[in-house]
Amino acid sequence: MDTGNLAILMIIIVSLGLFLMIFGIVYLNKRENLAMIERNIDPRSFKPQSAPYQNLKWGLLLIGAGVGLFIAFILNHAVFNGFNDDVFFLYVALIAIFGGAGLFISYRIEKREVLDKEDQRVEKL
Repeated sequence: MDTGNLAILMIIIVSLGLFLMIFGIVYLNKRENLAMIERNIDPRSFKPQSAPYQNLKWGLLLIGAGVGLFIAFILNHAVFNGFNDDVFFLYVALIAIFGGAGLFISYRIEKREVLDKEDQRVEKL
């Protein structure tokens, strides 16, 4: 096949896939709402669950990944002198380690806040 024909075929397939995805999401949302109405439940009463610590979690994950990337870069140029091209594992490993550390710190902060709120609730009783 010619590259021009492949490009046209690709545009058609991507457009059709996008349309079907949007149609499927809307269709399933309407079916869910109708099922809730059949069971005498108001669909507007259900609000998405709030995640108060979501920004903290993403922030610490990205900060950890950035710190891991920076340390991998420093190690690559200081220890390996930038000559070794097989240090991809170093970058991936340090990004994963520091990203995981960021998520762990986020978990500890969230747990401490939840426990503090429970202690305050118990003291009021």
